[in-house]
Amino acid sequence: MKLLILIGNAAVGKMTVGQELMKITDLRLFHNHMSIELILDVFGERIGSADRRIREIIFEEFAKSKGYGLIFTYMCDFNAQEDLDYLNSLCDIFKRENADIYYVELVASQETRLERNKTENRLANKHSKRDIATSEWRLLNADVEGRYVSNEGELTFENYMRIDNTRLAPEVVAGIIKERFEL
Repeated sequence: MKLLILIGNAAVGKMTVGQELMKITDLRLFHNHMSIELILDVFGERIGSADRRIREIIFEEFAKSKGYGLIFTYMCDFNAQEDLDYLNSLCDIFKRENADIYYVELVASQETRLERNKTENRLANKHSKRDIATSEWRLLNADVEGRYVSNEGELTFENYMRIDNTRLAPEVVAGIIKERFEL
């Protein structure tokens, strides 16, 4: 059993890289907006407690399954201990099943992320991003209000790598990840 966490800022390409990685491995993808969009559809607003519970159920059930592994995307504010604690709690579910856990942090320039924020794939999978003006405002605001890129040496996970994918195609990034972690 494997768990691959794709960490990165808004519109850095986490979901798209996850989709490409799923094509070339036996890993399944659970991108963060799968639960976010569900909550928005049902409640009409973000309900953090419901989102967390849905994710925990998916993690618990997948960890008990016979699946090869799961890719999860996560936007972590490195200034918010609760974000790190939550990520660790999700990983603990897989650790109890003796899973191998891998962490990949994607980074890209703000200019690149603003362009990616409007891609057809993103808008097709994340209807909450279809109001481009609001989505851009959230992206820019997140860059000011939080810290979604780790500092050099801050993440000391055993199986960790950082990839600047500003100028790399998602399938190239997926190939790098697959090769590095022998997935």
